[in-house]
Amino acid sequence: MSSGQKPEPQPCPPPQAGLPDFALGVTPPDLTPYLTGNTGVHGFTTLDSHQPGPHVLAVSLIHGNEFAGAIVLAELLATNFRPKHGRLTLGFANLAAFAQFDPENPTASRYVEEDMNRVWDDYQLFGVRHSAELDRAREILPLVDTTDMLLDLHTMLWPADPSLLCGAGPRGRDLAFAIGTPGQVIADAGHVGGKRLIDYGRFTEGAEQNAACVLVEAGQHWHPNAVTQSRATLRSLLRHAGMLDAPPPDHKPSFAQVIQTITARSNRFHFTRPYRGGEFVRRAGTIIAHDGEAEITTPEDNLMLVMPSLRVSHGQTAVRLARPEPDAP
Repeated sequence: MSSGQKPEPQPCPPPQAGLPDFALGVTPPDLTPYLTGNTGVHGFTTLDSHQPGPHVLAVSLIHGNEFAGAIVLAELLATNFRPKHGRLTLGFANLAAFAQFDPENPTASRYVEEDMNRVWDDYQLFGVRHSAELDRAREILPLVDTTDMLLDLHTMLWPADPSLLCGAGPRGRDLAFAIGTPGQVIADAGHVGGKRLIDYGRFTEGAEQNAACVLVEAGQHWHPNAVTQSRATLRSLLRHAGMLDAPPPDHKPSFAQVIQTITARSNRFHFTRPYRGGEFVRRAGTIIAHDGEAEITTPEDNLMLVMPSLRVSHGQTAVRLARPEPDAP
């Protein structure tokens, strides 16, 4: 393929073998009124207070079948909300994948050609390769490059406690603690498959930069609780940014640092039992999974399992192991 040639669109990935049937407790929102936007980027709208303040960007649908965050952003747009200070941009990222959502096959519309949350590094963003998701990330990038605080709204396929992922470095962690809900903050270095939006250089590099980004995993896909948590997290971010009046969280979040990311090295990865995200394994040396013939064991006591994927293929993140740090600032 020539350097500038765009590949032919590929069908959505098939559902993973052996997945259970997932109940849809919420329905996809109608985003039609908000697709034009006012930023020049399809699906992105800026609400301007015309008062000094930060530029806050809230992004949903990085994955096309994770629409709890999109429901919350559409709600806010429908109310004609105006921030008290600064500018608030609300956006729907992977609209092409979202348009292919099928309630009979809900896992198939995560992306069109590749995971949009693995393309946020300069080599890909400013390279010659093309895909539906990479090209869309390039469209969104000018907005990302002007934001001071970014909230990336996600949900999870498998049962897990809601959490705020702050990536590497202090800026994301500080923003996550300031938001405060959900009450679990997790720091990690990402995935071997590529950089997430929270790993983008604007949020992790350069002492002169003050911009920060966090990712909320608000709960399980298509569950009403995930919408409730997405709403609470967005509201708390807007409070922190001075965009609305609301009480702060009444507790300090707990903090955990990922010390190991386990990536499947075969297509025969399976856990010893159906672990839940947020669960602790108390003893070092506990066998938690098998990867082909290899045993996967915990390297130390009292580690939290972060988002174990109970059906995983070669090269995908199976689980992250996090050490709780109760004295984190």
